[in-house]
Amino acid sequence: MGFANTRDGIQLSYRIIPGNGEGRCVLLHSLAMDKYFWEPTATALAGASEILIYDCRGHGVSGKPAGPYSTARFADDLADLMDHVGWTSAVVAGASMGGCVALAFAAAYPDRVEALGLFDTTAWYGENAPAAWAERAEKARNEGLKALVGFQKTRWFSDGFREANPDVVEAAVSTFLANEIDAYAATCNMLGAADLREALPKFDLPCRVLVGTEDYATPPEMARVLADNIPGATLTVLEGARHFTPLEVPAIIAHNLQLLIESAKA
Repeated sequence: MGFANTRDGIQLSYRIIPGNGEGRCVLLHSLAMDKYFWEPTATALAGASEILIYDCRGHGVSGKPAGPYSTARFADDLADLMDHVGWTSAVVAGASMGGCVALAFAAAYPDRVEALGLFDTTAWYGENAPAAWAERAEKARNEGLKALVGFQKTRWFSDGFREANPDVVEAAVSTFLANEIDAYAATCNMLGAADLREALPKFDLPCRVLVGTEDYATPPEMARVLADNIPGATLTVLEGARHFTPLEVPAIIAHNLQLLIESAKA
């Protein structure tokens, strides 16, 4: 566990999970989560690769400067963190918000990305995204994060998973409620403004796209846009899963990361 300084002086909290192989993999968490979002996936990977997990700016115990935030700034943060730990390149994968950041990083720093994992994510939330995300940010400001919990739980996890795994659900809720409102709102507005579509055809690297059939936040149609526009990308649609596949089906996510790690070595 450690802290790294970004170019604008923000501290990022990170952890490197040791691996048995030569591969290196960076995992970027979802909105309002933190680096521990990836623990089940890292466990399922069983040391196959060194893994770098961290709290994005505005999240966890990393710095929470005033907004506005941007995916470009978050991409620069990752570049600064990789410089700090001495990684020139890695497999880069993200879920939801983390996927948007992974896309921004691959666009800005193509030589530093060996392969790309895009889970439960999108390059663009649509024409109404700025207004929709601003509305969510304002609801959090006006009513508090607790007002969003019921909505979030049903989007994050399938009905059966919530019933069978209340501990996982409650851990995610606790992480969500620990967020600072201003940082959460700034990140919501960042996602509303995000548009990485122009970068997709320029990628020349192994890429795997995964999404659940019941993902209402970034539905399969959004995943297909990614897979159709990134040359050579594969698309896997997971029956019955919702938005937090790294928590709902970590073994499947780990398997796909393993394939990306192997493709990066080839």
